[in-house]
Amino acid sequence: MTATIALVDDDRNILTSVSIALQAEGFLTRVYSDGETALKALIDNPPDLAIFDIKMPRMDGLELLRRLREKSALPVIFLTSKDDELDEALGLAMGADDYIAKPFSQRLLIARIRAILRRAELTKPPAPGEEAAPTEILQRGRLAMDPARHRVTWEDLPVTLTVTEFLILETLAQRPGIVKTRNQLMDAAYQDDIYVDDRTIDSHIKRVRRKFRQVAPEFDAIETLYGAGYRFSEE
Repeated sequence: MTATIALVDDDRNILTSVSIALQAEGFLTRVYSDGETALKALIDNPPDLAIFDIKMPRMDGLELLRRLREKSALPVIFLTSKDDELDEALGLAMGADDYIAKPFSQRLLIARIRAILRRAELTKPPAPGEEAAPTEILQRGRLAMDPARHRVTWEDLPVTLTVTEFLILETLAQRPGIVKTRNQLMDAAYQDDIYVDDRTIDSHIKRVRRKFRQVAPEFDAIETLYGAGYRFSEE
C-alpha cells in the first residue's frame, strides 16, 4: 500500500518542495501550515508518518507532538534548526522517532522516512487469527536491543535513540570486538545511495555515547580506533 505522509510547517516553500519530492517517490502527502489545524486532522484521519517543523507560531512542533502523543503513537520526524540540540533532546524524549537539521537533503529525508516506516511495519500487531512473529533480542552484556520494537536498554534502563543511531549501534553490537569503518557504518545507517560525510558518523557516535552516559556515566562500550573506525567492546 502507498504510505501517506503529513507535513506540518509554516514555510510554504518547504511544504511545496518536500511534498513534490515525496510524491515523486510514490508517497501520498497532506500538508498543514499550522499545528492547531494539523492536530485534529492527524487524530481524526491519521497518516502513516508525520513530519513536524519545531519552530512554528501559535502551536510549535513540540507542543503538537505532546498533544498528539496523548492519543496516538504515529511516527514523527522533526525538522530542527542546525544546532538546536535542546529541542532535539526534548522531542526525542517526548516520543519523536527521528530529527533532521535544516538545511536538509530531500534524499536523506526520504531515506529516513522509509527506515521508520519499515520499523513501524515490524511493530504492527498481528491481524486477527495471526500469531505474532517471535522477535530476537540482541543482548551484549548490559546492552539489550529489540529491533522490532526499536527499544534499547542499558542495565534495564531505557535509552532513546533515533532510527539512524539505532542502526549504527546495532551494526557495532552485532559483532563485538570487530572494527567497523565509517563507510561500513554509513552503509548500515543510510540506504538508497545517500551520501553523508565521515563526520556525520562521528557526530552520531558522539550523540549515542552522550545518551548512554545520561543513564550510565561510566559508559565506554563504544571504542574509537583512530584511523580505522569504531567497535563495540566485548564484556
